[in-house]
Amino acid sequence: MKKIGMIGIGMMGHGIATNVVKHGYPLAVLEHAGNQPLDALKATGVTTYAKARDLAAAVDIVILCVTGSPQVEAVLMGDDGVLHGLRKGTVIIDCSTAIPTSTERLAKSVIEAGGRFLDSPMTRTPKEAAEGRLNLLVGGDAALFEECKPLLACFAENITHAGPVGAGHRMKLLHNYVSLGFVGLLAEAAACAERSGVAPEVLVDVLAKGGGGGVALERMKPYILSRDPSGLRFFMSNAAKDMGYYTTMASDSGAARAIAEGVHETYERALREGDPQALVPELVSLLASRGAA
Repeated sequence: MKKIGMIGIGMMGHGIATNVVKHGYPLAVLEHAGNQPLDALKATGVTTYAKARDLAAAVDIVILCVTGSPQVEAVLMGDDGVLHGLRKGTVIIDCSTAIPTSTERLAKSVIEAGGRFLDSPMTRTPKEAAEGRLNLLVGGDAALFEECKPLLACFAENITHAGPVGAGHRMKLLHNYVSLGFVGLLAEAAACAERSGVAPEVLVDVLAKGGGGGVALERMKPYILSRDPSGLRFFMSNAAKDMGYYTTMASDSGAARAIAEGVHETYERALREGDPQALVPELVSLLASRGAA
C-alpha cells in the first residue's frame, strides 16, 4: 500500500490519522507542539519525524491538516519544508482551509518540484473526523482525484470533486461563510432574545418549527438552552480566520460581500473582547453582555 505522511495531528487531523491507520495504510506523522497526544497512534506502529523534509522523503502521499495558508506555505516552502524532500510523483493533499490564490501558487510549486497536488478541505466536526465521516471538497486533476479516492474514503463519508486546483478551497470558504453566517445570526438573535426577556426554550422551539430550523440551530441549541458549547467544537479564532479568507476571496473576484464583512467583524470583535480559544457558541454570551457597544 502507499505510504502516507501526515502533518497536523490536531482535533481534526487526529481523527483522520486514526482512520488511515485503521484501513491498513502505513503512516508517518510530523512531531509538532500543536499535535494532539500521539500515544495511541504510536502504539499502532505509526512512525514520527522531526522535519517535514524527512517525512516527505519517506512517503508516497503527504496529507496536510494545518490551520491556514501561512502554515501550509511554511510547511511546504520552509527551510526544512516538504518540497526539500519531495520525491517525483509524490502527492500532496491539503485538507487545511486556505486562501485559493495561495493554494494555486503552492500547487504550481509542487508540480514544478515533480509532485502532484489536490486541495481537499473538509467540513463537519472532530466527532465525524474520529468516526471517518467527514465531507471532503476536492480540487485538482480528475484522474488524480480518482487515484486518491480510496484513501480519502478512509476518513470521509461524502467526497465531492469540486473542479480544478483551488476549487476545493473555494467551495470550503463558501460553505463556511454560509455555516458561520447562520451561526452568527443565531447568536445575535439569541443575545437579543436574552436582553429582551424572551425565554431561550421558547426561542429554540419557535425557530425549530419554522424558518430558523436546521443544522446551525441544532449545533447552537445546547449553548442557548444550557450554556453547553460542545455542540460546535470550533474555535472563535478559526471562525474569524475563515471569514477573513472568505472576504479576501470575495474581494479578489469582485463579488458582493457586505453581509460577509459584517459576519467577519462579529467574529473579529469576539477575538478582541474574549478568548481566541473560546468555542463559537460562546458568541451568544459575548453579544448578550456587550450589546451594541
